[in-house]
Amino acid sequence: MTDIIPATVDVPVGDPFSAPQTKAAARTMTLHLKVQPNAWPWLDQAAREVNVAWNWANETCRKAVQTYVGPAKWLRAYDLDALAAGSGGEFRRIGIDVVQRINAELATRRKQFKKVSLRFRASGGRKRALGWIPFKAANLRVKGNRLTFMGKSIRLFQMDRFLEFRSNGKLRSGNFAQNSLGEWFLNVAVDAPYPEGTTFDDRGNPRLPVAPIEKLGIDLGLKSIVATSEGEVFEPNRSYREAETKLGQLQRSGHNKQTKRLHLTIKNRRLDRMHKLTRYLVTQAQWIHIGDVSLKFLAAGKRAKSAHDAAPGLFKTLLKYKGHWAGRTVHDVDERHTTQTCGACHARTGPKGLRGLRVRQWTCTACGVVHERDVNSACLIKAAAPRCRRPLAGTR
Repeated sequence: MTDIIPATVDVPVGDPFSAPQTKAAARTMTLHLKVQPNAWPWLDQAAREVNVAWNWANETCRKAVQTYVGPAKWLRAYDLDALAAGSGGEFRRIGIDVVQRINAELATRRKQFKKVSLRFRASGGRKRALGWIPFKAANLRVKGNRLTFMGKSIRLFQMDRFLEFRSNGKLRSGNFAQNSLGEWFLNVAVDAPYPEGTTFDDRGNPRLPVAPIEKLGIDLGLKSIVATSEGEVFEPNRSYREAETKLGQLQRSGHNKQTKRLHLTIKNRRLDRMHKLTRYLVTQAQWIHIGDVSLKFLAAGKRAKSAHDAAPGLFKTLLKYKGHWAGRTVHDVDERHTTQTCGACHARTGPKGLRGLRVRQWTCTACGVVHERDVNSACLIKAAAPRCRRPLAGTR
């Protein structure tokens, strides 16, 4: 992943968003499908049992580390599975496979966040946790036009899509997840084969097409969410600003369900905008350099609403994984002084400080060149390739 694909290779044929894996393997994709409402009550009760198993494992891990007698021990998923042996019969809806998946997820998150114990999952009250039911691939079975999970028949709104991926690929582990409206969704990873016409090199890696632009600099901001070194400027999504008045009316009127639904609409619009923007940028450039702007600084003070609408953190996440799929190289670049430095003579004559943020166009007093603030910063970020950090995305 740290290797960089050269920008001078021949243009191959294939899917530009194929994952860089071997020929024997397949692309790993995640299906997100909505469950029909007749199974929601059963899933609600199963989620309560999942919370019980999670809280038991969480408390067991805490006691093993913060012990009063004997040496402390950091429990792994294998240790939790041994302690939970035979507990599958204690639950009415979930089995030992689900308990083992809970233990594996808990052990992974404890290691990730370096914490002795994580937050307990409440099944009721104002702070209740949203429903979550992990499972193994063997727990999902197909009978006709419906799924069976732990003996429960579950129907999906897009069952034909699920059957298509299942017939052409291989199912992996996944989960049932609930949103704030109480709706349930199936999230499952599928190993899908590469499309017909994809060619492979001698090592079995798929050949990915090269973008028309060799290098591209990107400057993130709030007035313009993205400004590129090619002079393109993209306005931020304003889904929250546009719905802010209606959202306030619903909150004051006490319409909690409609408020949650509007929040979900705002989130989906923002995500849709980010997906389209990142996909476009990935298809345009082979080497992508992004300024390492501080997300905490963007969201500070009165800029918080604009920062959440712009969602620079979400933009970076989507761009990096899509760049990896498409064979691009994505870098974080130090962008210090890029708003003050002239791209022509490199004199620091640009606007400075917080008051200078309102200046969007400025003239260099040293050479007289007129600059668009964000585009000039993007050009300097593009030219800062020797100062860039290790690649965060790319193919071998």
